[in-house]
Amino acid sequence: MKFNLKYFLIAVSIFLLEVLIATKLKDIFFVRAYLGDVFVVMLMYYFIKAFFKLDATKLIIGIFVFSCLIEFLQYFHFGELLGFKENRIVMIVLGNSFSWIDILCYFAGCVILFLIEVRNLSKV
Repeated sequence: MKFNLKYFLIAVSIFLLEVLIATKLKDIFFVRAYLGDVFVVMLMYYFIKAFFKLDATKLIIGIFVFSCLIEFLQYFHFGELLGFKENRIVMIVLGNSFSWIDILCYFAGCVILFLIEVRNLSKV
């Protein structure tokens, strides 16, 4: 475990962007429905990288698998099954409806992360 300030600041910036999307840009359908899902995998990646020195490719694959797992669990309304139906914040984080397009957005975010990492490695 080693703290990386650069990755932490990127994660905080993406988090603030996600809050902006959820609050001020919520009426712009494309941004709310698609870009938020692209950025959420990036948020997870940079937050984890801020605290752990992990192989980038394995982490990106792990985040994609985790995101897909959460998305598939939404099909079964697992947030409600766990008793969070009345907790708006938890339901926003967990989601409440399955969508193949969300999985495509997660994949796009992971591809972008991979390309960023490949570019960063080629600079070394």
